[in-house]
Amino acid sequence: MKIAEIRELRVPLNAKISNSLVSFAEHDVSLVAVISDVMRHGRPVVGLGFNSIGRFAQSGILRERILPRILAAPADQLLNGIGFDCEAVYRAAVRNEKPGGHGDRAAAIGAVELAFWDLNAKLADEPAYATIARHFQRQPSPTVPVYAAGGYYYEEDGLGRLQDELQGYIDMGFDAFKIKIGGASLGADLERIEAALKICKSGSRLAVDANGRFSLEEATAYGRAINSFGLRWYEEVGDPLDFELNKQIAGLYTGALATGENLFSLQDVRNLLNFGGMRPDRDIFQMDAGLSYGLFEFGRIIALLEQFGYDRRFSFPHGGHLINLHIVSGMNLGGCEAYPNVFQPFGGYSPQCRLADGRISLPDTPGFGLEAKPELAPFIAKLTA
Repeated sequence: MKIAEIRELRVPLNAKISNSLVSFAEHDVSLVAVISDVMRHGRPVVGLGFNSIGRFAQSGILRERILPRILAAPADQLLNGIGFDCEAVYRAAVRNEKPGGHGDRAAAIGAVELAFWDLNAKLADEPAYATIARHFQRQPSPTVPVYAAGGYYYEEDGLGRLQDELQGYIDMGFDAFKIKIGGASLGADLERIEAALKICKSGSRLAVDANGRFSLEEATAYGRAINSFGLRWYEEVGDPLDFELNKQIAGLYTGALATGENLFSLQDVRNLLNFGGMRPDRDIFQMDAGLSYGLFEFGRIIALLEQFGYDRRFSFPHGGHLINLHIVSGMNLGGCEAYPNVFQPFGGYSPQCRLADGRISLPDTPGFGLEAKPELAPFIAKLTA
């Protein structure tokens, strides 16, 4: 068994929305296909993966550095007797890369490494959550808590539009939500939060996300203003690498803080745990395998959290897509983000995923089931033709 070819396709996001810092209108994603020499039903078995949502494609890094290294590795060194050894894939991908400098490189490797997990699950004819659970010696969770991430800033916006959006999520079966802050004045954002709470009915069902916008002064002002709302969490208050800022906000904000989606390596997370003031009884971690070298590195990150005394159930990966849904189930994490109406063709889940009372069930489709997502199917067909 060996790899015949690895392909990459740059896929634009359909997302004319903004958070407090960036517009997503120009964002795209690297969709990767790992084509094996194993034939079934007259076609090769293909593993699919992508880096995640809300960043950019890494076509150059993949094609010029990462994919040639993996394809040059001796075929037997990438196998482990069961399928493809994803740690060996990671080791081949990072060959000759210096430590540090985590960024687009981490997302590029994450995309292709996750495609190997999809391939292994398809070779075993099982859903990816089963493959992941067996690898990490867990029992997969049959259903996963999920929250609807939305509440972005639109060109034509208003409190009524925001309330209609949240009510639509409730009608779908969601019972927890997240909206953006920091893209307007503090007064305007407080009006948005109060309007959202009228729909959500409880602060425990609503999280807010500043997307790293705030200085210490701004983060403090917002923290004091929202402290009494009892919100689900206050997310990414400042620059994700400003651990001192996070620590200071943790010292004055009594509710839960959330961060981690922009930490791309084990060492970044270690620094957060050492210096960021995270509290084991409430704070949320949002590291994303697709942005941090893939599931091998992500598994090391979860193990590190537990070594520091944190519960993996406080891990809610960023991303809002099928791949992270399988990871949350297979690793028994706390829950998963969902993008039900935005970030197509990657955002949200396939029709086979059933949502009720804020929990989603996973289908038995082999692999991550990306082929079953109608919005993504044309791009997969183009990539694998």
